[in-house]
Amino acid sequence: MLPIGLLMREHRLIGRIVLLVKKELQRSKKSLKIDTEFIRISIDFFKTYADMTHHGKEEEILFQALGEKNLTEDHIKILNRLLNDHKIARETVHALEKMNNEYAQGNHANIKEIQEKLQKLVTLYPQHITTEDTEFFFPIMNYFTVQESDAMLQKFYHFDKTVIHEHYYHLVETLEKESSEK
Repeated sequence: MLPIGLLMREHRLIGRIVLLVKKELQRSKKSLKIDTEFIRISIDFFKTYADMTHHGKEEEILFQALGEKNLTEDHIKILNRLLNDHKIARETVHALEKMNNEYAQGNHANIKEIQEKLQKLVTLYPQHITTEDTEFFFPIMNYFTVQESDAMLQKFYHFDKTVIHEHYYHLVETLEKESSEK
């Protein structure tokens, strides 16, 4: 397996939570209420799984390894855009967490801002994932030898030992089930 195979598999799970966030966003617009518990759980997913685990492997292993290669200008531009997307996602999730906590404490005046942050995530992640999956991952693997690619995959596995994948797979499955019952 190529290291990007693991990253692309993670994209599928991130895509599933994004669909749930989109559904919650639509529900909140109809009900004019925020499900603060769903948002809290989603924030945990985005912070721990999407950012620490997934973006962590990209930034600390793949992108650092690319820094040692002679990338084309196009690949440098895409890499910089992807890094900026990671930064925007972090900032959005951080702001959403603050707003969700305020909402949970009774400040319901910020519902529109919460919905805007949810919309930002629902828009950002699919575009980001599509860019990585279709424009970036496969071409950049050509910079690495088979041995480098295999070593990177082993680094990914080692990196993942610090994060609990199963927890988040079960979390998303539970949220999907609860969402279909609403």
